[in-house]
Amino acid sequence: MSYYQKEPGYTHGDIPKIGIILANLGTPEKPTAPALRKYLQQFLMDRRVVEIPRFIWCWILHFIILVFRPSASAKKYQSIWTKKGSPLYVNLNNQKIAFEKEIKKKFKQPLEVEIGMSYGQPSIASAVDKLKVKNCTKILFFPLYPQYASSSSGAAMDGLFKKLIKTRNIPEIRVIRNYHDHPSYINAIAHSIQNHWIKNGKSNKLIFSFHGVPMKSLMQGDPYHCECHKTARLLRNKLKLRENESLVCFQSRFGKAEWLKPYFAETLKTMGQEKNLKLDVICPGFSSDCLETLEEINMEGREIFAEHGGDPKKYRYIPALNNNDEWIKAMLEIAESHLQGWLDYKFKPSKIQQASKETKEAYQRVKQSS
Repeated sequence: MSYYQKEPGYTHGDIPKIGIILANLGTPEKPTAPALRKYLQQFLMDRRVVEIPRFIWCWILHFIILVFRPSASAKKYQSIWTKKGSPLYVNLNNQKIAFEKEIKKKFKQPLEVEIGMSYGQPSIASAVDKLKVKNCTKILFFPLYPQYASSSSGAAMDGLFKKLIKTRNIPEIRVIRNYHDHPSYINAIAHSIQNHWIKNGKSNKLIFSFHGVPMKSLMQGDPYHCECHKTARLLRNKLKLRENESLVCFQSRFGKAEWLKPYFAETLKTMGQEKNLKLDVICPGFSSDCLETLEEINMEGREIFAEHGGDPKKYRYIPALNNNDEWIKAMLEIAESHLQGWLDYKFKPSKIQQASKETKEAYQRVKQSS
């Protein structure tokens, strides 16, 4: 049995294309305990997600977490599940459709777009396979994480590189590491906040809530914390907010270790005690709404705020960018900046068709002479 995976069929003269993979975290197939158990096992066994020594962690994971957590997580997923499936998958697929439409409208050159997730399906490996079948000889890998973290962007890149290790004919690869300070991304987030204020009125306080990571990650060189704060600073400047009008927090703490502070839940407990506080929360690190934003931030966050004296009607979650027009345009600009040298702005179909014809004729001559 070959170490390398089987290559797709190839015909001399096939037109080479550029492929783009839009990557995100992943999702269980169904909002059920068995599906969550399968998903959590893949997710929590990733060494980038949990860096506890394997012997200790495997025991905790298989004899405690995977016994009790799947049922509880399934209930949370059930509260946000849609008729079309997981919100993360639905939003990612909608982004793909809108992005592909815009990119093919702007460029005459053949480009193909696929989605891939670090955990669950469709996988990053399957995205590579689909692009290779379409004869994509160049692939741009676009993890939809604005701020680089080893446990998110790094894990997605691992999924790509693990696939390439067993690929005989490796395409030319480029990777978008982050875009936390890209002007188009900042503009898209700011525009979303401004639209929310136009419709609902401005709040007293705006929370920028980012996914949390262990404090140990920062100490070991992960740039995530700094990039989150830079994003928030650029947004404050864009929105012309004073220092006391916004705050950076970190959500989704897991386990007993110290994580990046301030903790989102603890901050809400304090803010709930402030009289007549109108609070807006946005999660700039999430390109798509998912379990964390829809259930943890919009539902649980509202409950915590109300339980500590806040008015739940004055707690407002500003949705992720999902597939709104400003974000799709920003995605296009971010991708285009990384496609320089690959894009032919003077591309003509007739030119590539002629080259394809010549290749086929040359192949036939070699075949006949052999």
